[in-house]
Amino acid sequence: MEIICSDLEGVFVPEIWINVALKTGIEELKLTTRDIPDYDVLMKRRLRILDEKGLALKDITDVIATMDPLPGAKEFMDWLRSVSQLIVVSDTFLQFAGPLMKKLGMPTLFCHSLDIDDKGFVRGYSLRQPDAKRQTVLALKGLKYKVIAFGDSYNDVNMLKEADTGILYCPPRNVIEEFPQFPVTHDYDALKILIENALRAYGNQAV
Repeated sequence: MEIICSDLEGVFVPEIWINVALKTGIEELKLTTRDIPDYDVLMKRRLRILDEKGLALKDITDVIATMDPLPGAKEFMDWLRSVSQLIVVSDTFLQFAGPLMKKLGMPTLFCHSLDIDDKGFVRGYSLRQPDAKRQTVLALKGLKYKVIAFGDSYNDVNMLKEADTGILYCPPRNVIEEFPQFPVTHDYDALKILIENALRAYGNQAV
């Protein structure tokens, strides 16, 4: 049996922090895991900025409420769920993801959570577990699944390495150059072909 693990931001929805940066005018919030490989370094930087600017959780969720999935994302996700099982494995947070998950049809989501104080300010974050994307694939392989995984950033690489089939989707040039072992796709049609090929190789009769 096979199962598909995918990233969320940059794959099915726009980058949340980039949209917050555009709304608030805080350029430094545009930095993502495409730019900074160390997730803890990136998040501590974001939390420091939120504290310095006095931004609360509601300031971020108000931006998220205006966001929609990327063009074609819902249709592509519907196709994925029609041919296999899908788990979205993301380094986003439960407090951010809800509205976007509804717009995508409520797929299964593994992610982290924020620590919010009684005034609604973000004071920290709690990882579901360290290296959570890779650990998800390891757990699924332990259950005898063949895992197909795709994502776009540094924080997806360990997941792709551990998967039976790893694919980069719309990654930045620096990630392509550092990890040439992964096939690269730039649209859902090309990604669909690679996934169909992998599913057939693993004996899936639905494609």
